[in-house]
Amino acid sequence: MRILKDRSLGLIIDIQEKLFPHIFDSNELMKNTQILIEGLKVLGIPLILSEQYTKGLGYTVESIKLAVGESSYIEKRAFSCCDDPSFDLQLSLLNKHYVIIAGIETHVCVLQTVVDLINLGYQPVVIEDCVSSRKLSDKAVAISRMRQEGAIISTYESILFELARSSDSEYFKAISKLVK
Repeated sequence: MRILKDRSLGLIIDIQEKLFPHIFDSNELMKNTQILIEGLKVLGIPLILSEQYTKGLGYTVESIKLAVGESSYIEKRAFSCCDDPSFDLQLSLLNKHYVIIAGIETHVCVLQTVVDLINLGYQPVVIEDCVSSRKLSDKAVAISRMRQEGAIISTYESILFELARSSDSEYFKAISKLVK
C-alpha cells in the first residue's frame, strides 16, 4: 500500500524536557525527528503534537517545538493519544487516513496510540528512526508488536521520498536537501 501525502498527518508524541535526556540515543532521535518534521512541513502535511502530563514531564523540548511551529498541541494524561477527546476531535477534523508517528516512549505512549489508531480504522506509519525508549530492548519489542498489530514501519528518509513520489515532484529538491 502506498502512503499518500494528501491522506496523511504527522503525530509527534511526548518529546518532553524531563524525559528526553533519559531516552536511548536521544541526540540521533532529535536530529531525525527534526528532519522528519521539516520534511512533513515542506510537503504540507498537518502536524499534531502531544504532551504527557506537563506538570511532571515538562513541555516539548525547545528544538522540536521550534521545528513544529504553528500546529495543534494537546496535553494528555492517558498514555494513548486516542484516549484524549481533543486529540479525537483534531483527528476527525483533519480527516486523514495515514498517521505518521514519531515520539517517545515507543513501548508506552507510542505503542498504545498505534494500537488504538488501528482499532479506529486509521493506518499508523511508525517512523522507526524517530521513536525511542529509555531501553533499546523496550523499543525493539514495541516495534515488533506494532508491526504484528498492522502498523507500517518506515524511516524518515523513506517516508519523505514516498510522500514526494518522484524526482519530478515540486518537493524533491527540498526533501533531498533535508536528508543529506
